[in-house]
Amino acid sequence: MLRIGIDLGGTKIEIVALDDDGRELLRRRVPTPASDYEATLRAVADLIEGAERELGQRGSVGIGTPGSISHATGLLKNANSTCLNGKPVKQDIEKVLGREVRIANDANCFALSEAVDGAARDAQVVFGVILGTGVGGGIVVSRRVLVGANAIAGEWGHNPLPLPGKADLPLPECHCGRQGCIETYISGPGMAALHARATGGTLTPPQIVAAAEAGDEGAERTMQRYEDRLARSLANVINILDPDVIVLGGGMSNIERLYASVPRLSQRHVFSDRVDTKLVRHHHGDSGGVRGAAWLW
Repeated sequence: MLRIGIDLGGTKIEIVALDDDGRELLRRRVPTPASDYEATLRAVADLIEGAERELGQRGSVGIGTPGSISHATGLLKNANSTCLNGKPVKQDIEKVLGREVRIANDANCFALSEAVDGAARDAQVVFGVILGTGVGGGIVVSRRVLVGANAIAGEWGHNPLPLPGKADLPLPECHCGRQGCIETYISGPGMAALHARATGGTLTPPQIVAAAEAGDEGAERTMQRYEDRLARSLANVINILDPDVIVLGGGMSNIERLYASVPRLSQRHVFSDRVDTKLVRHHHGDSGGVRGAAWLW
């Protein structure tokens, strides 16, 4: 069976075609048409039709988006490609292609990719985490995405940071309209903003990591606070979901020290005599979302 995955992002649209064993047969990407719904649909269809012509067979189609399909309306919501919001994306693409398609949030696709043939292969319950410009998550159980009654399963980034202390105050404002969301602390911009608040220095997350490694005390304090905040946040997930594996993706997942410090720090907040949940780095990297879209079938 040919499985086609589409990653429908705000700046680019990527396609991958996989065989039954997950072997990559084709990969392409094109820029996302700016603020043009019809052109975006056409770009997706052109990629799929071109891939099928080249490979000489018809495939199943899965699509990953930054948003999700509303259970209430059937329309896309919460996508950073705002021209897609409020539109019947699934129905319109199905009409263009003449077949059923499956659509999932891109964090769900990332989690599914890592659960099927990535860093969490063969795990029963997987929590996939995106730590980048924002903070997202997806849940996979027995190689199936858990969507949830409100289509927000795994969206932990807009829960409040657990147990805020003096170093966490005042609670940062979040773009969602709330204060103290996890995303405002452990996203890349969140780390940079809190470092600037504590030290007055303007550094990017990679620069903060490098400065800490070089012995800068302010950067090291930022790193320790970041690790503690991430540990508290993931401990809440473990207490509720109790996953076998947590897979980190996104730019912040490249911080090597997290994989030793965060499991150690989270143990004090987990309601168990020991913690067997593994914290691992992604296997497929930036390919995770598009591969997970292909595995929706």
